[in-house]
Amino acid sequence: MKRLFLAPLVVSALLIAACGGNQKEESSDTTETTTSETETPKVDIPGLDTVALSNDLALAGNDLMKYDKELFRVKAGEPIKLTFKNIGEMPKESMGHNVVVLQPGTDLPAFGGEAIKAVDNEYIPATFASSILAHTKLLGPGETDVIEFTLEEKGVYPYLCSFPGHYGVMKGKIVAE
Repeated sequence: MKRLFLAPLVVSALLIAACGGNQKEESSDTTETTTSETETPKVDIPGLDTVALSNDLALAGNDLMKYDKELFRVKAGEPIKLTFKNIGEMPKESMGHNVVVLQPGTDLPAFGGEAIKAVDNEYIPATFASSILAHTKLLGPGETDVIEFTLEEKGVYPYLCSFPGHYGVMKGKIVAE
């Protein structure tokens, strides 16, 4: 009778000890991962290693609401020259394009929602002025605009077309190193 009573107690004690041990290991692994990510932030963008480092950028937009490039690498703290061309054929009023370079962390859906209201300012919303680092003019078919700006700090800067409905698909990233 004593054996039957002791066997479940021994098994229960072993299970409790085993479960408690795993929890300790998992929490220490999580702490190590968080610490190492904080110490050495890494930019993990697919294809970044295949993009040449250049502060002279050329970009084109078309009637399919696409930029021909979605990723650039630049040197932080140095002037950047961006040449943008609308290679589409549809009229500016129905398929205009621009390029708006934004601060890292900008809420893109909120920006797009405000851009729709900024008809009189070529869809550049004044409510997001502090988030906008640079922008081209709104271009019609065959038009080109050149802008110059500097990304002072290293980071990932989103760019997009602010014409209504375009920001969700017509976007990319500039990685400043």
